[in-house]
Amino acid sequence: MMDCKRALEEVQGDMDAAVELLRKKGIAKADKRSGRVAGEGLVVSYIHHNGQVGVLVELNCETDFVARTDEFKSLAKDLALHIASADPIGVNPQDVPEDLVASERRIAEEQAEAGGKPEHIREKIVEGKIKKFIAERALTEQLFVKDDSKTVGQLVKEASSTLGEAISIGRFARFRIEIGRAHV
Repeated sequence: MMDCKRALEEVQGDMDAAVELLRKKGIAKADKRSGRVAGEGLVVSYIHHNGQVGVLVELNCETDFVARTDEFKSLAKDLALHIASADPIGVNPQDVPEDLVASERRIAEEQAEAGGKPEHIREKIVEGKIKKFIAERALTEQLFVKDDSKTVGQLVKEASSTLGEAISIGRFARFRIEIGRAHV
């Protein structure tokens, strides 16, 4: 209550600005929590309605109390659904395999060279394509399938702010049936 009152006073009564200010402060608090150990959590599964795609996701938090809340369970289910839909390779950008990034870099360089662009512009084009590729393949950088106004990483930070604990995605596995073969 007092945070709301202070926010309204700080923005001279503008409700929309107060909401934005409170959200920003919540994200800042979540950033402070990111160093804490998230040793509790859940493993959640999702099987797509056609039975062809399945996901296991580990979502961590600091206490079993938070892990048992409906909000935390809902976040875990939403993440599993997102993973089934968006097919990420790793949790964070650094989890995208270097050999895959190197392969994409070679392709982007060849495309930029074939386009006849000057050398200094080619480098920027290649870096932009690599950055986009990693954002499309790293779970925390992907746009959330249920609300494309935020990334999965922002969704997790918002949940951390709301629940008052550090929340992190531990790992995931995505299984898919393709022409009689299972792919992980």
